[in-house]
Amino acid sequence: MNSDANNIIGLYRRHATAWARLRGRDLTERKWLDRFIAHLPAKARVLDIGCGTGEPIARYLLEARCDVTGIDAAPEMIDIAKRQLPGATWRVSDMRSLELNETFNGLLAWNSFFHLAPEQQRQMFPIFARHAADGAALMFTSGPSAGEAIGTFEREPLYHASLAPAEYRQLLDSNGFHVVDHVVEDPDCGRLTIWIGRLRQRETA
Repeated sequence: MNSDANNIIGLYRRHATAWARLRGRDLTERKWLDRFIAHLPAKARVLDIGCGTGEPIARYLLEARCDVTGIDAAPEMIDIAKRQLPGATWRVSDMRSLELNETFNGLLAWNSFFHLAPEQQRQMFPIFARHAADGAALMFTSGPSAGEAIGTFEREPLYHASLAPAEYRQLLDSNGFHVVDHVVEDPDCGRLTIWIGRLRQRETA
């Protein structure tokens, strides 16, 4: 595994305040959040995975009357979120070992899941499924094709990885989700590649 993949949590811990300042409240994701919300019931329970400080995405979900639980592995991020958005539930947790013993109508991993190394990404799909209620929506961002990329943040390496689209589809399907929306490098959303899946109804005995 690329060593930079192991440094993501430490990077965000060291630079939580800078990230909050630079991230701001511009909501370029609005149209995708609206698509995500359209798949949810009223007053949906939403799990924001890798939530950062909660701005601006969790705030938007709260304003849409969602019951938001945010998890992030950086305690400094969660501390900021608690101060800014006390109306949500905030927990320090690493998504790779997430076990909340509860399910949600929506799961969101926006610009967070793609910091995991490929094998860790594969292992996330059963975790998504365990936390998904019947019919739950799952939205996440990825790269457009398989590979790794290293950006920078505050002059430190910032790791990203992606699987191939066909593998994401296979992982979604094998864990009970079907793809309902997918756009590669959306020009209206910072050229992000975005997926929305829905969990199929589980069979009852």
